[in-house]
Amino acid sequence: MGRTLQNTMINLGLQNACDEAIYQLGLDMEELEEIEEDAGLGNGGLGRLAACFLDSMATLGLAAYGYGIRYEYGIFNQKIRDGWQVEEADDWLRHGNPWEKARPEYMLPVHFYGRVEHTAASAKWVDTQVVLALPYDTPVPGYMNNTVNTMRLWSARAPNDFNLRDFNVGDYIQAVLDRNLAENISRVLYPNDNFFEGKELRLKQEYFVVAATLQDIIRRFKASKFGSTESVRTVFDSFPDQVAIQLNDTHPAMAIPELMRIFVDIEKLPWNKAWDITKRTFAYTNHTVLPEALERWPVDLVEKLLPRHLQIIYEINQRHLDHIASLFPNDVDRLRRMSLIEEGGTKRINMAHLCIVGSHAVNGVAKIHSEIVKTQVFKDFAALEPEKFQNKTNGITPRRWLLLCNPGLAELIAEKIGEDYVRDLSQLTKLHEFVDDDLFIREVAKVKQENKVKFALYLEKEYKVKINPSSMFDVHVKRIHEYKRQLMNCLHIVTMYNRIRRDPAKLFVPRTVIIGGKAAPGYHMAKMIIKLINTVAQVVNNDPVVGSKLKVIFLENYRVSLAEKVIPATDLSEQISTAGTEASGTGNMKFMLNGALTIGTMDGANVEMAEEAGEENLFIFGMRVEDVTELDREGYNAQEYYNRLPELKQAIDQIKSGFFSPNEPDLFKDVVNMLFHHDRFKVFADYEAYVKCQEKVSELYLNSKAWTKMVIRNIAAAGKFSSDRTIKEYARDIWHVEPSDLKIPPPNEPRDAAEDKTLNGTAA
Repeated sequence: MGRTLQNTMINLGLQNACDEAIYQLGLDMEELEEIEEDAGLGNGGLGRLAACFLDSMATLGLAAYGYGIRYEYGIFNQKIRDGWQVEEADDWLRHGNPWEKARPEYMLPVHFYGRVEHTAASAKWVDTQVVLALPYDTPVPGYMNNTVNTMRLWSARAPNDFNLRDFNVGDYIQAVLDRNLAENISRVLYPNDNFFEGKELRLKQEYFVVAATLQDIIRRFKASKFGSTESVRTVFDSFPDQVAIQLNDTHPAMAIPELMRIFVDIEKLPWNKAWDITKRTFAYTNHTVLPEALERWPVDLVEKLLPRHLQIIYEINQRHLDHIASLFPNDVDRLRRMSLIEEGGTKRINMAHLCIVGSHAVNGVAKIHSEIVKTQVFKDFAALEPEKFQNKTNGITPRRWLLLCNPGLAELIAEKIGEDYVRDLSQLTKLHEFVDDDLFIREVAKVKQENKVKFALYLEKEYKVKINPSSMFDVHVKRIHEYKRQLMNCLHIVTMYNRIRRDPAKLFVPRTVIIGGKAAPGYHMAKMIIKLINTVAQVVNNDPVVGSKLKVIFLENYRVSLAEKVIPATDLSEQISTAGTEASGTGNMKFMLNGALTIGTMDGANVEMAEEAGEENLFIFGMRVEDVTELDREGYNAQEYYNRLPELKQAIDQIKSGFFSPNEPDLFKDVVNMLFHHDRFKVFADYEAYVKCQEKVSELYLNSKAWTKMVIRNIAAAGKFSSDRTIKEYARDIWHVEPSDLKIPPPNEPRDAAEDKTLNGTAA
C-alpha cells in the first residue's frame, strides 16, 4: 500500500489546506510525509495492483472490500553491504499505525488440524486447534466522491485457553509462551515473488485469511435485509447476486473448498446446489505463467492441516474428471493433464486447476498473457469452456501515480485539458493537439528537468552519491529475477563502458543507469546479479576516462515511496523481459504516464502500450513470443552468439576473468555458467538487438525537442492504463455491478438538502 497520508489528503481534496495549516505551524509537510513508514504487505506487482484496485473501486463508488493479512513484518528492508544484499526485518508497526482501527468485536475463530468424523447425514471436522482472527480496518477513500471503503486485514491471536484446556496442568508459563505458535501465522510476509515455496506456515497463512474472510462475508450476507423477509437469512440462492469474490492469483484458492465446507457441512445444502453457488461466486485472476511460481501443495501437508478440505477437493476432482471422461471417453492423458491432483512422486494439488474449475470466470492481466493462458498454460480447460476465459489488462491509479508523485506534470496537463482527466484518464488523448505546441514542449521538458534535479538532490542527501541531472536517467526498477533480465542491462552497461574506453574522444550521450529492486532471500542467482551490478558500478564510477559520461547506481531498498520519487525523474524505462514471461507489468504504465520513454520487448502490457501510442513511439526490440517458441524448437545455443558478437564476448570475458572483481576473479562463475548452459530467458539472443536499440535511444536524446514530442505522444496514449478502466471491466464483465460516478453527500450536509441537489442534477 505504501504511505497513506498524502494519498488521503489528495482523495479528500484537503492537500492545499493541510499544507497551509502545517506551514503556519512552522512545519514542512514534505518532512512530515517522509516520517511515515511504507506499508509493505506484498512482494511486487501483485500486491501493488491490489492497492491500485482498492483506490479505483472506492473512486468508482463500488461497495468493495480488500481482505488480507496484517503482517507484523512486511517485505524486508534491503541494505547493500559491500555490494551484497542484506535483509533487515521491516518492523513497520514499531511506532504504531494511525490509519488502522482494531475491531475485536468482529474477531472470528479459524480451525486447523484435527480429524473428520463421518455420520450417515454429514461430515464433522473435530479435535481442531483454534486460532482467532482479529480484524484491523483501514479506510480507503475514493477520489473526491465522499466514498470511503474498507481494507480489512486479519491478525492472528491465540485463544485465552490456548494450551491450557489440554491436560497440560503443569507448565502454565510454557503454555502462555506457546501462544506465539498460534500468533506466528500473521508474523511475517513470505518474500518470494513469482516463486512457490511449499511451507506449512505459508499454507496456514493462506487458509487463515480465507477462513476469516468467508465467515465475515457470510455474517454480513445473513445480516443484510436486502431482498429477504426473514430476520436471519438461511436461503443462499441469492448469494452470488449479492457477493462476488475475486481470487488474486491462487494464494486464496482454499476459499473454494472452504465455502463448500460451510455450505455442505454447516448450512446443510445439497452438494450440487452448494457447488453451483460457489462457482457463481468466485472468479480467478492468473498473474504468472512461470511454472516455478504455480502453487502445487503436497497432499500429505493438506491432509494434516486441513483434512476436511482435502476430502472436498477429492470430491470436486472426482466430479470434474467424471464430466471430462463423459465428453472424452478413453482419453486418459487428458484426464491426467486436467486433474486437480498431480500424481507421480509426491501427490500434489494443482491450485490453478482448482481455481479454474471452481470459478465462473478466469482472466489474464494483458492481452498477450490472456492468449498464452488460453492457448498454452490452460489450453485443455479453455477448449472445454472457452467462454470462461477473459482478459482484463492491468492498470494503475492516476491519483498516486500522477497527482501525488508528479504534481508539476499533473498541473501542466490540467492547464491544457482541465482537471476531469483524473477520474477519466482517456481524456489524455486531448494532449495530441499540443504535440507541436512549442511552449508546451518546453514546459513538459522543464517539469522533467525539475524532477531530475530533485531526485539527484535526494540521492546526494540520502546516499552521498552525486549524479549529473543533465544526463539521461535510464531506470530499471522491479523485483530482481532472471526473467526480468537485469543481466542484459548489465551487459549493456559493460558494453557502453568498453566503447567509452576504446574511443574516449567520441561523442557519447551521458547516462545515469539506475537499477533497483529486491531479490528473494533464498534466490541465489538474483543475489549474484545484485552483486554483479554493484561490482560493475564500482569500476565504472571510478574510472577517470569515463568521468561523468556514465554512472551506475544500484537503488537500495526499492519500495512504493521510492518509486514515487524515481519514476517522475526517469527518461528511459527498461521493460526488457523475455517475450512471454511478464504477465503484464505495471511499472511500465507508471513510467509512460510520467513522461519517460520505454525500451522494451513485445511482452506483457508493453504490447498494448505500443498499440496505443504507435510502435514508432516506443523503442521496441528483440524476439517476439513466436521467435522464442521457434528458438526453443531449434535449441538455444548461447555459445553461438558469444562467438559471433565481439562486444558480447568482451563483456562476458571481463566478467568471467575478474576484470570487475580482481580480488575474487571467479566470483561470477555461476552467473557466466548459467548464461552459457542454462539460461531459460535467452539473454544473449536479444543482446545485439538491445544494444542497437539503445543506440537509437541515445541518438534521439540528443534532439531534446524530438524526444519531448515523443514523450507527449506517450502521455497522451496512457489513458487506457488507468486502473479505473480495468475495474470498470471487472465490474461489468465479471462481478455484474455498475460503477457509479455519483458524489454522495458529505456527512456534514443534511440528507434532504443533498437530495434536493440531486434532483436539480448538480450532484450527477
